[in-house]
Amino acid sequence: MQTFNPKNEHIKIYVGGEILPRSEAKVSVFDSIVQGGDGVWEGLRVYDGRIFCLEDHLDRLHASAKAMAFTDVPDREFIKQAIFDTLKANDMRDGVHIRMTLSRGLKTTSGMDPRLNQFGATLIIVAEWKPPIYDEGGIRLVTSSIRRNGPNYLDSKIHHNNLINNILAKVEANFAGVDDALMLDGDGFVSETNATNVFMVRKGVLMTPLPEACLPGITRKLVMEIARTNGIMLEERRISLSEFHAADEMFTTGTMGELSPVLELDGRTIGTGEVGTLTQQIQALYRARTATMGTHIPAWVNG
Repeated sequence: MQTFNPKNEHIKIYVGGEILPRSEAKVSVFDSIVQGGDGVWEGLRVYDGRIFCLEDHLDRLHASAKAMAFTDVPDREFIKQAIFDTLKANDMRDGVHIRMTLSRGLKTTSGMDPRLNQFGATLIIVAEWKPPIYDEGGIRLVTSSIRRNGPNYLDSKIHHNNLINNILAKVEANFAGVDDALMLDGDGFVSETNATNVFMVRKGVLMTPLPEACLPGITRKLVMEIARTNGIMLEERRISLSEFHAADEMFTTGTMGELSPVLELDGRTIGTGEVGTLTQQIQALYRARTATMGTHIPAWVNG
């Protein structure tokens, strides 16, 4: 479980063009993010002066904003500048997680109609001192009764801020006393957890669900690339819950938690109950990427 880091008590936050102390960083009650969760977001991580996969995250942010029909969306260079300004204000260059949100913006009056949004999108950047959030020794999951959205409802490929079904699944995990909840799609196949993508290993083959009712995560994509370039057999297909129950290894992927081994699912021990060999290999290959890849933070940020 995440806990409050005292280092974040006095951080400065970017809101709509201003950098403000945490205690003063607010949005209007007429902002779309308040009115209807009408926003899109990205999570990024900073490693030793580099923002990991920044371009991929900006691609997805703009794609989500376009799918949501946002107008007056800030361009890539504007967003990058805002990120760098935020990092400079906090003297940050390592061990940092960034939550970047873009709302449809301020409304002229309360209501759902996007025509009420006449002031452009609102950009919010929260940079916090935050290591990967899961226990390195492994996590436990329970399958949720809440189904993950498919494209026939609200497409999970839009990285939007309306996260109620994920939150309800997390509530079930909390009541069950485990770390997170595994979510199924509308047909009963495994989708992802309430917060991450999932992989399993069976007889040396790495498998992950098709992105039909899950977010095709950036960490997920990188893990699949690592597998292909290192001779690891990979299958991307529909996977049933019983297959995950019988897996030799299992792990989750995401920016917040990186690669997290799953040792238990629905009370069933995964494999030997220890972090698997292939999981360890992929973790090492992933860490090697985080040690070298990313967009360099300009020297003036920490000058």
